[in-house]
Amino acid sequence: MSRLSEVDLSAKLSKHQAEERLEAASHRLLHLRLLLGGQLGEHKLGPPLCVVFEGWDASGKGGAIKRLVAPLDPRHVRVAQFAAPTYDEKRHHFLWRFWPVLPGWGGMAVLDRSWYGRVLVERVEGFATTEQWSRAYDEIVEFERTLAAEGMILVKLWMHVSEEEQLARFEDRRTDPLRSWKLTDEDWRNREKRPQYEEAVEEMLERTHRPSAPWHVVAGDNKRLARVSVIETVCAAVEGELAARGVDLDLPDVGSTDPLD
Repeated sequence: MSRLSEVDLSAKLSKHQAEERLEAASHRLLHLRLLLGGQLGEHKLGPPLCVVFEGWDASGKGGAIKRLVAPLDPRHVRVAQFAAPTYDEKRHHFLWRFWPVLPGWGGMAVLDRSWYGRVLVERVEGFATTEQWSRAYDEIVEFERTLAAEGMILVKLWMHVSEEEQLARFEDRRTDPLRSWKLTDEDWRNREKRPQYEEAVEEMLERTHRPSAPWHVVAGDNKRLARVSVIETVCAAVEGELAARGVDLDLPDVGSTDPLD
């Protein structure tokens, strides 16, 4: 069975449930971020944290990123967005342009799209040759192995939505004057190639999932659940890694502080 077909896209959260879990997860994340940044505990810089977002068009990446970074000091987290490489970027190895945004010790970066474009859009749309995208799996695995060996915590998220939900969101964007800019002709063309993209996504998940850089497929049809799941997944990944390194987490009780204060 494929990874995507195993995802329960019918799962939902009520508004009250979402608010409670979002508040709890935001407090956890704030505490962990301060711990990684050397502001709590032994006041030592913790490992770098890099959260990578990939997903379908209109899968909710932007909304999830907004909620993820909301409780954090914007001076201590970098959000980077990647589109098609420029002419100059194409003159280098495809991984070259991502190095400058990667976080150092004590830092955190959130990537809206990433190096996985080589085995997704560049593969499906023919922007990379078969030889190029075929070898990219091993190049990506080695790249991420190097980052993890240096201490980085990598959290890779695939935001998954059904074809029906994606169409509904496309139609909503088309009729909303404040969001219509998000919908492009390219989005519609990509949608027509969904079977090819699904094949590419499945191979990506299978060939680049590693214990040190695992994939987390997020059910995205219900936005409330997706946003909560993203923050909880990031928290769990950081807590697991710090616990394995013997770091005392000493998490505070929910509600003891205001994450936006």
